[in-house]
Amino acid sequence: MSEDSRISPDLAERMARATPQSAALGLRAVSAGRDWAIMAVPWRADLVGDPESGVIAGGVVTTLLDQTCGLAVSSRAHAEGRLTGLATLDLRIDYMRGAEPGKDIFARAHCYRLTRSIGFVRAAAYEVDEADPVATAQAAFALTPASSVPSRS
Repeated sequence: MSEDSRISPDLAERMARATPQSAALGLRAVSAGRDWAIMAVPWRADLVGDPESGVIAGGVVTTLLDQTCGLAVSSRAHAEGRLTGLATLDLRIDYMRGAEPGKDIFARAHCYRLTRSIGFVRAAAYEVDEADPVATAQAAFALTPASSVPSRS
């Protein structure tokens, strides 16, 4: 994580490895702040969905966007002193184009509203330029009070 992070690097790394799927894909937290997050997935041959083109599978991009959106919501909740669990309520993704073969994909998400029980977030996935996205997303997450979150011992 970059030095300009304003949330715990531990929180960001836990989110990057929160599910067996995200760990298997090699998601990593790049940086995060009060209400935003950037994560990345490395280009790997085993993540390619179309061997002829070398483009990463759409499901990999979906997972990256979902996890990055969750990290942005968690970042905002933690910045407000709220320890919480999350569940994706709604995730809409618009695919703009195929990802460039051989390049890592980044996602940047911004939690623009946090209510008592729901976090709202927008995101984009891209290789180099966020203004030229592979996909964009809009999502809503349910916030679960920390006391009802099962421990992972």
